[in-house]
Amino acid sequence: MAEARLIARRFAEPDPKIYWPDFLVSAAIGWSAFAGAVLSAPFSLAQIALTLVASFALFRAVLFTHELAHLKKGSFGTFRFVWNILAGMPFLIPSYSYTGVHIDHHRPGVYGSTRDGEYVSFGAGRPWRTVGYVLLSFILPPLLLVRFVVLTPLSWVVRPLRKVIWRRMSSLAIDLTYDRHPQNKDDDDTWLAQETATSLLAIGVVAGVVAGFLPLAVLGVWYATTATILFVNSIRTLGAHAYRYSGDVTVSKTEEFLDSINVPSEDLLSKLIAPVGLRFHATHHLFPATPYHNLPKLHAALASELSDTAAYLSTGRRSFAHALATLWKDAMEADARRGDKGRLAAE
Repeated sequence: MAEARLIARRFAEPDPKIYWPDFLVSAAIGWSAFAGAVLSAPFSLAQIALTLVASFALFRAVLFTHELAHLKKGSFGTFRFVWNILAGMPFLIPSYSYTGVHIDHHRPGVYGSTRDGEYVSFGAGRPWRTVGYVLLSFILPPLLLVRFVVLTPLSWVVRPLRKVIWRRMSSLAIDLTYDRHPQNKDDDDTWLAQETATSLLAIGVVAGVVAGFLPLAVLGVWYATTATILFVNSIRTLGAHAYRYSGDVTVSKTEEFLDSINVPSEDLLSKLIAPVGLRFHATHHLFPATPYHNLPKLHAALASELSDTAAYLSTGRRSFAHALATLWKDAMEADARRGDKGRLAAE
C-alpha cells in the first residue's frame, strides 16, 4: 500500500478541461438522438437505432454522478448544476440521490455491511437474485415517475411523508431495503432545490403529454432509454464486485479491494458497459479520489511498477461476461456449501 500510494499521488488531480467536453458531447449526442427517436415512426428501425444511441450516450453522461460523489465538496459547482439539468433531473436521479449514499459505500466499516446501500450479497448464494436485480431495470422507470409526479407534491402537504421519502425513496442504491441516514454534511446542500425542480420538470412533461402539447412518444422513448440505461448499469454493477460478504460484517480496506473487480479490457463493449473509468472499479476502491480520466493510467502504473503485483492483478476479469459468470459460479458454490452443511447437520 505504501508503494501504491506513492504511485497514486501522480494521478490525483481532476482536470475540468476533460470533464466538460466529455460530458457535454455525450449529452449533446444523447439528446439529439433522443429527439430523433421521438420524431421517428413508432417502432421503426430508425427509432430503435436512435434510442440505442441515446441510451449509451446518455448513460455515459449520467454516470458522471459517480464523479460528482467523489469530487471535493464545493468544487465543480457549475459542472454539478449543468449535470443536474442535462442528466440528473431528466432521468429523475438528481445528484443528491447518490452523493451521500455512495460516500457510505466507501466509508470504513460500512462496505459490504447491511448499512451499505450499494451492496447485495449476490456472490454469497441464491444466484437467481442477480436475474431479479437485472429485471428491476424495467420496473423502476414508472416507479420513479410516481415518486416525483405524485408522492413528492403530496409530501409538500402531508409533512410526515417527507421523512419516508427521504429514508426510503431518495437513494440511488441497489439494496431495496436500504434505510438512508438522516441528512448530514455528506449530503448535497441543494437537495431540496434539486428535488423540487425535478418534480416540477416531471409534472410539466407528463402534463404536456396529457394536454397534447408533447407527443406521447416523449414518454415512450424516455421509458425505453431509462430502462436501457438501468439495464446496462445493472450489468456493470454486477461486474463491479464479487459480493462475497453477507450480514453485518466489517471488512478491512484490503478485503474491500479484493472483493472489487477490474475489467481492463479495451474492447468497445466493455467501454460501453462501464464508461467514465468504471472498468477499473477495484482500482477506484483502492484510491476513490482518483478522477476517472486517470484511472486507466493509474491501473497501468500499478500493474507495472509495484514490486509485487500478484494481489493487485488478482482482481482482474477478462470481460464483463467473465465477471458475471464468476459471480454466478460463486453463488452456486455458496448454495452447494450451505446445502452440504444442512445435510451434515441433519445426519
